Amino acid sequence: MKRTRFASRDRIAKDAAELSRLATCLSDSGGKLEDAYWEGQLADLVDKLLQHGAEDDINAALDRLFETNPRAHDELADMVESRAETTTIDDAGQVWEILLFAAPILAWSRFSIPSGSLPAATQQALAVQLGAHVFGSQARVALTDYLFSPDQLPRSFCDTWQLLRALGLASLAGRHLAIDTTTLPETNRFLSDVRYLVGAIAIPRGSAPFRWNEADGSKETALKEWVRQGSPNLEAVLAGCAWQPILPDAYHAACRQADRDSRPYSLKASVAFLQTALGLMPADLKAVVGPFYDRRMEEYRVGLGPRDKEATYHGIVWPLLGAEDEATDAAGEIEAVLREAGVTDVLFLDHHFPMEFCDDCGAPMYPNAEGELVHAEMPEQPAATSQVLH
Repeated sequence: MKRTRFASRDRIAKDAAELSRLATCLSDSGGKLEDAYWEGQLADLVDKLLQHGAEDDINAALDRLFETNPRAHDELADMVESRAETTTIDDAGQVWEILLFAAPILAWSRFSIPSGSLPAATQQALAVQLGAHVFGSQARVALTDYLFSPDQLPRSFCDTWQLLRALGLASLAGRHLAIDTTTLPETNRFLSDVRYLVGAIAIPRGSAPFRWNEADGSKETALKEWVRQGSPNLEAVLAGCAWQPILPDAYHAACRQADRDSRPYSLKASVAFLQTALGLMPADLKAVVGPFYDRRMEEYRVGLGPRDKEATYHGIVWPLLGAEDEATDAAGEIEAVLREAGVTDVLFLDHHFPMEFCDDCGAPMYPNAEGELVHAEMPEQPAATSQVLH
């Protein structure tokens, strides 16, 4: 038994090392022909590891390259994401290309934002609208029967690949996919959050995956029609919410776009929430913005309260994403969004705040005008709802 375990560990280490080597070679490539060679080698190994559930090997290689070779890390990360969200299936002699996609929906509510099972009629109607306005004319669309919160999306590359395969087979069979909900975690409650429709398309090899890939299509028209035609089908599953659909896209790209778009949406939703819950007009609000650091700058936090009182009623976290850092003009974007929402009293603090959270409830602490970190607390009244935007 011990010898078998040691051999397994050697195999895992070998695969992780080979991933690192191939990604490094690809990052050092000097031309498209060499790129194609190394991409083929790397794709084959990534496919094998995804099929065998070797998440540890993939993560070990990514961690190693993150520290030693950022360019190679990015090449490997791009390849793993691509292979986890795309595959091919041979069906009766025809090769079909399968793409996992996500259709994010930004939402906010004074109540709990729903997630959970989609009624069959809603699922079918949404699939029809996606096929008509978002995907290419030859695409076969399959949806899961679940509206996911961020906490409930696949947690690993291998889990994502498994979902891709299941949805790909469903799309070729002309059916949708039922999700086993018994293992899904509970949804965290936030005032503003994202919900995801997740599905896959199957297209004949070489055909256009998206409507905007076709000669008479565009992203602007696709989004406009998806919002116009798709939104009415969301009313029943997003009762009590305001929502804004985002353009569906390949799974990882759509999730990243939702992360970016959720930041300004959360700011606007927070202002609207305070106006609805407390009757405070945007011009009557004061925003205090501060940068928060761990080993590096991680995020901005925005405390919102009345202009005429020293109180913080609500807070929003604006995380830095991807390659964003202190040099990124996130502060300018935050100010522009607040002013667009009608908040004119905006104070930026030149502090290095620590990443502090409430010891009792775990909520983030927000800056006030005196440069102190405080708990966001709604004033006591029957109709008020105390929740945190993120």
